[in-house]
Amino acid sequence: MKSNGNRYSPAFKFRVVLEALKAEGKGAEAQVARAYGVHPVTLAKWKRHFLEHGAEVFGGKEEVKAYEKRIAELERMLGHKEVEIALLKNFLRES
Repeated sequence: MKSNGNRYSPAFKFRVVLEALKAEGKGAEAQVARAYGVHPVTLAKWKRHFLEHGAEVFGGKEEVKAYEKRIAELERMLGHKEVEIALLKNFLRES
């Protein structure tokens, strides 16, 4: 359940938040928190974050492809700059 230290895996957080969303009645969220060994304030934060950012889960493949393309472009540019720096260093040494 827990990974290193006090950090919880995303899958664990998701499972606990879903359980809290399904729970009904007064104090149900606190019971879920107790059942999973999570502080109720922590669960409330996870739940709020999920409700505010949950739509990002459905961003789609096109969005991921666009990010991957941008990363590849930036890596290529970085590679070119590394070559330029190496060439300039060699040129300065020979001068």
